[in-house]
Amino acid sequence: MEALQAFQLLDLRIGRILRAEIHVKARKPSYKLWVDLGPLGVKTSSAQITELYRPESLVGRLVVCAVNLGTRVIAGFPSEVLVLGAKDAEGRVVLLTPEREVPLGEKVF
Repeated sequence: MEALQAFQLLDLRIGRILRAEIHVKARKPSYKLWVDLGPLGVKTSSAQITELYRPESLVGRLVVCAVNLGTRVIAGFPSEVLVLGAKDAEGRVVLLTPEREVPLGEKVF
């Protein structure tokens, strides 16, 4: 498989966090997120992003999500999408976000 074909298998979309709360049952510190992906609907995600973000600061934020990896149940909560991030120099997760407004559900290429 060519590199471009492999990349195209991953469906990355833009979403907006509608709601965030502490995932109290998770083994590792996490948040439960509800992400609006426009035409794809609202999807849930369990995200280990507690070091740099508070739930109230996440609401309204645009994020990049992988939407076709399947659903995993994490401590009883369905995680339907993977919210993408990268680690900073201290190992804390920094969310990947578009630099300006784009339509919800827009495909990343």
